[in-house]
Amino acid sequence: MTTNTFSEIPASMRAIRLTDPQDKTSLELQEVPTPTLREGEVLVRVQAAGVNRGDLLQAAGHYPPPPGASEIMGLECAGVIVDAGSTNQQPGTPVGCLLAGGGYAEYVAVPEGQLLSFPSGWSPAEVASIVEVACTVVSNMQLAGLKSGDTLLVHGGAGGIGSFAIQYAKALGATVAVTAGSAEKLEFCRQLGADILINYREEDFAELLKNKCNVILDIMGAKYLDQNVRALAMDGHLVIIGMQGGVKGELNIGRLLSKRGSVSATALRARDLADKARIVADTERLVWPLLVDGRIKHQLHTTLPLAEAARAHELLANGDVTGKIVLSVA
Repeated sequence: MTTNTFSEIPASMRAIRLTDPQDKTSLELQEVPTPTLREGEVLVRVQAAGVNRGDLLQAAGHYPPPPGASEIMGLECAGVIVDAGSTNQQPGTPVGCLLAGGGYAEYVAVPEGQLLSFPSGWSPAEVASIVEVACTVVSNMQLAGLKSGDTLLVHGGAGGIGSFAIQYAKALGATVAVTAGSAEKLEFCRQLGADILINYREEDFAELLKNKCNVILDIMGAKYLDQNVRALAMDGHLVIIGMQGGVKGELNIGRLLSKRGSVSATALRARDLADKARIVADTERLVWPLLVDGRIKHQLHTTLPLAEAARAHELLANGDVTGKIVLSVA
């Protein structure tokens, strides 16, 4: 580390660790070494960390961090730079951080290209709730070419990704259809701007939206593959970003060909540093003005202490959450 630091950075910190690999609920606050910076990284004192389904998958042993990344869970956080390392950043600067891991801790090392400024008027918890979902949605809507006048279908509209995607797509001028599993969640989506509300427990979205969707943002994977293709419009683009409905499905290539359709499957966590830096820069440029002027609002469901990470995972897994859960780091 360089001298461009806060005066006292402890050699150890508290972080959430999985104490039993066979028990995904065994999340405990433990003492671990404070991260050592590599070239191009800053050390951030974490104030709040967002909770994502990727964290649940990692706890269950299904989503390991990329090589060289922290084994600690946490894909986004907000905090204050305490060591600028070899960068030109300034200690004391509040930042949002896109992470490959490490957010469930008091300190985290962050590549400089994955830092975002605090939107004016936003708290650490609010910033921590928006970073990962914003970067995910922006990168995938760029890939799919969503534009004004298009129809976007968002599965899981009441979740963290969905609640952001609704607002972002409406800001772009798109029509938004959503699926959710209850009247309450659909009403939540309607209040965010969703135009077409579909209860997947009672209705077949593929029949209701047959040949109408220019872009589909899908967290389900295999379970919805055939229905998604049926819902695609001509030249439509299906983007798969999750596997909650399984990993193996049957694709009707003839139907896809007849629509000149495209299917992409993307993951943000494993992208290289240059790609993440581009996505972060695009996200701040495109989204942060919308946060400041209120066209996109955070959807912070609840905040829990870091020590209650297991409880946060339980709440998210139960499916009763609308928006995001954030862990507060003292």
